[in-house]
Amino acid sequence: MQEIDKISGLPKDLFDISDINKSEQKIKIEVKRIRFKKFMTIVTGINNKNESKDLGKEMKQKFACGGTVKDNIIELQGTHKDKVKNFLIQKGYKKELIDG
Repeated sequence: MQEIDKISGLPKDLFDISDINKSEQKIKIEVKRIRFKKFMTIVTGINNKNESKDLGKEMKQKFACGGTVKDNIIELQGTHKDKVKNFLIQKGYKKELIDG
């Protein structure tokens, strides 16, 4: 028996709603200087809470850095602006909608 999507009422095998969300999200990447002359890369604009947690976890592992996810905001220790942009493009986000 197929799983039915609660929102649309259609079978989940018919379409993938996550691709639709990725194509519409406007993401902002910025690097801020924090205390003790250290840098923090901040990624905002990811709407889905579970997706932001998963992306934050993957980025921390891939870039070998510490960080956290609070209120759909991903914070990574260090300057990883270009790496994050390339990572998000590989994950299916549109290059034109990524600001940074």
